[in-house]
Amino acid sequence: MDRECDQADERLGTFRIDRTALPYLYRQVAGHIAARIAVGQLPQSEMLSSESALAKEYGVALGTARRAIGLLRQEGLLVTIRSRGTFVVGR
Repeated sequence: MDRECDQADERLGTFRIDRTALPYLYRQVAGHIAARIAVGQLPQSEMLSSESALAKEYGVALGTARRAIGLLRQEGLLVTIRSRGTFVVGR
């Protein structure tokens, strides 16, 4: 699994938020998480880090991370179960 994650990191490259470019920050974060799902770095049924942990990981505000997760839920990539967490639905 670690080898697969390393290969996924190589395919995705180093992710950096571009605060001057479009799309908005939350769309950049959502796009990167979606890419991680697509390459299998975040497999189906995997629990996603908390919103606050994601905000810290991506260097964005909590509201930005929350909005990115909401967008991915709307797109059907994630599901949030109250008191359990947010999980990957599929690729």
